[in-house]
Amino acid sequence: MNIGIIGCGAIGTILAKAVENIDEIEKVYLLNTVSEKAEVLTSSLKKGIPKQDINDFIDDVSLVVESASIDAVKQYGELVLSGGKDFMVMSVGAFADRKLMEKLMGIAKKNKCKIYLPSGAIAGVDGVKSASGSRIDEVILVTRKPPAGLKDVKYLKDKGIDVEKLKKETVVFEGSAYEAIKYFPQNINVAVCLSIAGVGVEKTKVKIVCDPKIRQNIHKIAVKGEFGEITTETKSFPCPTNPRTSYLAALSAAATLKKIVSPLQVGT
Repeated sequence: MNIGIIGCGAIGTILAKAVENIDEIEKVYLLNTVSEKAEVLTSSLKKGIPKQDINDFIDDVSLVVESASIDAVKQYGELVLSGGKDFMVMSVGAFADRKLMEKLMGIAKKNKCKIYLPSGAIAGVDGVKSASGSRIDEVILVTRKPPAGLKDVKYLKDKGIDVEKLKKETVVFEGSAYEAIKYFPQNINVAVCLSIAGVGVEKTKVKIVCDPKIRQNIHKIAVKGEFGEITTETKSFPCPTNPRTSYLAALSAAATLKKIVSPLQVGT
């Protein structure tokens, strides 16, 4: 099996290195907007092959992983799935756009391939998926991030909020998951993943808190419904190379890849 990775940032790098220890994968093609970044990453890998165009490797892979941006999902999703290739999406926020999600799902169904959405930086997605088989009354996600994780967010600048000057924990956003991913496209992909597993982006409630006293990204999920209640709290350190990305999110991508090639499937 060969795979392609679009985006050689924090998640793409960790995933490419994880592939080195997955025997079922023989080659990993690396594509990045700045081609030199893919070449540098390749130099540290045995299986890595840098490419400048997806068409140079799409016929030779079974799976393409997007680890770049929401725009990359929109740019490459249809091409990948139309070619009958599976597609793993890390920028799950792209699927807050219901039309895009339905379009890509339709193409995947037609071409008998799959779209994988790793659980990312949160725990409990499997439980929410199970609970969605009955009535869910409420889903709330409270995300706490250190200032570095919310630096340079346009929404906050427009609101006149300088996160680096905050002295105490401050709620910087409260609304639906749909609104959250619109204003925080690089910070809150977990909200959309949770929404797809549960009650949708319009009904999932999100609160984002900037806390100068913490170093971790903390995601607390509370779900209530006919099944009972679920409460989870995940504390994940940011990736050393990108404070906007949780290390656990990168590990989630690697775990999903291992699950794809494994004969043993664990979890809902």
